[in-house]
Amino acid sequence: MFLTVNGHKIYAYTGGKAFNAAQPTVVFIHGVLNDHSVWILQSRYMANHGWNVLAIDLPGQGKSGGEPPTTVEEAADTIIALLAAAGLNQAALVGHSFGSLIALETAARAPAHVSHLVMAGAACPMKVSPALLESSVKAPEKAIAMVNQFSHSMLAPPPSAFGPGSWLYGGSRALMRRMLASNSKTNVFYTGFKACDSYSGGEQAMAAVHCPTLFLIGRNDQMTPPKSAKALAAHARLAKITEVNAGHSLMTEAPDEVLFALREFLLE
Repeated sequence: MFLTVNGHKIYAYTGGKAFNAAQPTVVFIHGVLNDHSVWILQSRYMANHGWNVLAIDLPGQGKSGGEPPTTVEEAADTIIALLAAAGLNQAALVGHSFGSLIALETAARAPAHVSHLVMAGAACPMKVSPALLESSVKAPEKAIAMVNQFSHSMLAPPPSAFGPGSWLYGGSRALMRRMLASNSKTNVFYTGFKACDSYSGGEQAMAAVHCPTLFLIGRNDQMTPPKSAKALAAHARLAKITEVNAGHSLMTEAPDEVLFALREFLLE
């Protein structure tokens, strides 16, 4: 479905189910050069088990219009406007990597509208190396290869993600290329990484969050090491930490573990 947010169409995958105002809602927010599809297993399950699902494409990329957010704060304002456009008084937010920072800032800015916060592959600060920032502009294919090298801890996922034997590196690279090509005016690779690198308000935002928070951590995550997420969790009021056997791309490397952790947490 499409929602008009700040004058532009934002795409939200619903898991194939019609919106039901009587059900709770979960919003899934992807990371840099990803889209709604990275949540495919988790979003479809929730949609078929009593939840409204809005797995979005961030503005200016994928199927969504508008300008790509240049800061975490700007992206959070977009999510707040999205909730209003959907007529939602409250929703659970689930974010990965860049999306985890967006979810965090949203929960801090609009605490009354967020029932649960899930931060997957999170770190704050989420610094990006100058070499990677430069490569995202001058040599994007090289940067995509670098990100994939550091994001994965296995070549093929267990069943339930994209199917047994799927090549994680190849699938991820193809998705990242599509997302980069989806905006011919703005380099959403550089813009997203720069927003992550520049965000400095994580600890203050975490202290302002009122709802329960789940930190989903990949034990072998090289992009956002587990110790970084645990340091941020120390500033949360109601924190729960779950580690899964995966790298940074934990939704595809440990799809069932991530799903079960989400399901348990959102039903608490």
